Amino acid sequence: MPVNDLPTVAFISLGCPKNLVDSERMLACLALGGFAIVGDPDGADVAVVNTCAFIDLARAESDQHLDNLERLREAGRLGRLVVVGCMAQRYGRQILRRHPGVDAVVGLGDRDALADVCREVLARTPADRTKPPLPAARPSASRATIRVGPHPAEAPDDRERFRLTPRHYAYLRITEGCDNRCAYCAIPEIRGPLRSKPADRVVAEAQELVADGARELILVGQDTTAYGRDSEDGKASLARLLGRLRAQVDAAWIRVMYAHPASLATEVIEQLAAGLPLVPYVDLPLQHASDAVLESMGRRVRRGEIEDLIGRLRRAVPGLTLRTTFIVGYPGETEAQFEELLEFVGKVRFDHVGVFVYSPESGTRAAGLPGAVPEATARERWERLMASARTLARRAARGHVGQTLDVLVDGTDGSGRLIARHAGQAPDVDSVVLLGRGPARAGTLVRVRVTGARGYDLVAEVLKDRHA
Repeated sequence: MPVNDLPTVAFISLGCPKNLVDSERMLACLALGGFAIVGDPDGADVAVVNTCAFIDLARAESDQHLDNLERLREAGRLGRLVVVGCMAQRYGRQILRRHPGVDAVVGLGDRDALADVCREVLARTPADRTKPPLPAARPSASRATIRVGPHPAEAPDDRERFRLTPRHYAYLRITEGCDNRCAYCAIPEIRGPLRSKPADRVVAEAQELVADGARELILVGQDTTAYGRDSEDGKASLARLLGRLRAQVDAAWIRVMYAHPASLATEVIEQLAAGLPLVPYVDLPLQHASDAVLESMGRRVRRGEIEDLIGRLRRAVPGLTLRTTFIVGYPGETEAQFEELLEFVGKVRFDHVGVFVYSPESGTRAAGLPGAVPEATARERWERLMASARTLARRAARGHVGQTLDVLVDGTDGSGRLIARHAGQAPDVDSVVLLGRGPARAGTLVRVRVTGARGYDLVAEVLKDRHA
């Protein structure tokens, strides 16, 4: 069928890299299912929103997008509206009550059936291909399609994707779901229990991504260090998977995200210490440093064990970059416990720090705990911790001045300046390296000399002996 005769679908992807992988797979299913992908929902036959439900701010962002699309539909400039992803999985019919303009709600387990659902909602009223589609009568909960089932028994197959990242890097999901049951987290309810992808499938997907142009693979999962814990023979592990990726996948960089401090094994540290393609970078969400708070959170690790782990990592892995995240305002957190967290951050000197204000999630243990921290107090603690993290990040950036680094060029900004990252910088969440205008292309590795620091970011010049 000519492209102009295909039904059009606009897609909005929200949330984390795991959600992005789902979006890329859903887009491929839509394209293979006979839909033309368009960038603007204005005039599209269908708009799909892949929602996030991790915290209240994420749900508010999803609701805002849905509100805007409902108004577009009421104006006769959008045909159908479909909600997918984490919020769809957890809230189902509640979405239809909040957003009566939604035609279908599709949970995580029905991800690959999205094209069928879109065809179904379009078939309710034939589309007029000569003008932007007009909405049918306002849908109701009884008319809307709801496909939200139990979590699949296996991790999803993410091969064959319509990638949304730049061609030179890709996210590689190795696990789905989580068994940790941290007191503040609803992910096990949303994504289900831990399911590790079979190693053969992970390797095949990695090879597919590299063949599609990815030079950097970023390993993601709710807890990547839990990989293989659910295997029947007990032989699968993150360390063994990293060994296979090292031996069988021709990637320039492989990066590990979402490592849990309670289960980062010595064998994983040994793999990191062996060097490229594994970059000397660990994303290690810690959430707090007070033993009492860590115990209440269900983190299965104490401050002394965290400090020991970080010491072992830094001794074993030359040039290690550490990224972490913390939660402030957790129920019962005292000023003394927060001061302990501040002291810990100043002592350890992480390279990259993210901070979240605690968000009570229904159905979690923490939501029922006494000792709620006033919102103003939690926000003030967030500001103090972020100020400390900014100071440390700027100091770390200045420490790179004069160094020679290999960087991966991501592209250009609006002024034409090249934007790149060194091995200690993950895309979207960390700082960047700013280069002058030059011949380097996106996706190339080049050698640079760092000449300065601008806030978190580095300023560098490309050396003449740059290499691809």
